[in-house]
Amino acid sequence: MTLALGKQWSLRRMTDKNGYFKMTSLDQRAPIEDPIKQVLSHSGLFSIDKLNQDVVSFKRLLIETFQSRSSAMLLDPSFAVAGCLNTLDTDKGLFISLEDPYSAKTEQGATITSVIPGWSVGKIKRVGGDAVKLLIWYHSTGNVQVNAQQQQLVRKVGADCVKYDIPFVLELLAYPSCEVLDNTALIKQQKADSVLLALQEFAKEKYQVDVFMLESPVDVKDIGGVNNTGWEEVQAIFDQIPKLAKRPWVMLSMGADMAEFQLMMSHAYQAGCSGYLAGRAYWLDTIDAYPNWGKMQCSLNGKSLDYIDALNKLTDERALPWHKCTNEEEFPDSSILNNEFCHLYHDI
Repeated sequence: MTLALGKQWSLRRMTDKNGYFKMTSLDQRAPIEDPIKQVLSHSGLFSIDKLNQDVVSFKRLLIETFQSRSSAMLLDPSFAVAGCLNTLDTDKGLFISLEDPYSAKTEQGATITSVIPGWSVGKIKRVGGDAVKLLIWYHSTGNVQVNAQQQQLVRKVGADCVKYDIPFVLELLAYPSCEVLDNTALIKQQKADSVLLALQEFAKEKYQVDVFMLESPVDVKDIGGVNNTGWEEVQAIFDQIPKLAKRPWVMLSMGADMAEFQLMMSHAYQAGCSGYLAGRAYWLDTIDAYPNWGKMQCSLNGKSLDYIDALNKLTDERALPWHKCTNEEEFPDSSILNNEFCHLYHDI
């Protein structure tokens, strides 16, 4: 895997000095908007302006609290970019989501991802974004038409990211099969297969993905951590990820609690993972204190920061730098030096 210089530069901005992704996710919409709306409605203070104002205030609080411990922040364009960008330190990677969080679902529950209306890869680049994030739900044995639509969207986004020379980060989630299994071993195998087969599909060159963000291929309740009882079986599943991905990959917390995510990451780093993206695990309990902003700040400054520090320590000790997953050389190919390099970039 060889990256254009623009993508290389942006991935350096997305990682710390050692090449590790330590990313905080703040692009969530409903998990923040819904509780705030409920409190405002019950107190008789609800208005769209008040809701929008307090969503922005909460996201600003999260950025201010977590950015010193993060290499990059994942922001949504509707609130976090539009209302909080001047809060983000300029030495942090700006990672912006593309997908509409309210994308349509089929009757079977499959999400058909769509782009936020009026938003695009080109606009993410123009606003100063360092990378594009697209969330795709996928199951290899799912509805053929739905899968074809998801594949088509990923190909288009991949092509657009090449055009604008910006990294394409694909958040890949496998929705459960409709098949009902009553055998524990089969259920575990189905979980692993759903994650790994989706990865196998989108690792194909035609999608032009630069970094994968993945859920665990093993249920967090079945993960005991490296060197604990039965860890080899779990590790064998994680070890399949780099063989399929063939590019940098990071793990998603996916609602795992702090202890569970630490154990998950021990297996991921053993397999060659380059970092993590976490968000709700940091602040989900904090939103319950709304509208007591002082209490919310104290909540964030407590165990959340301790958790991030422990996670970053584990990352520093065990993660694989992203550039070791690619074929980047210290010195460029001499054939592109001098004026030849300028001709590699065509006007958009």
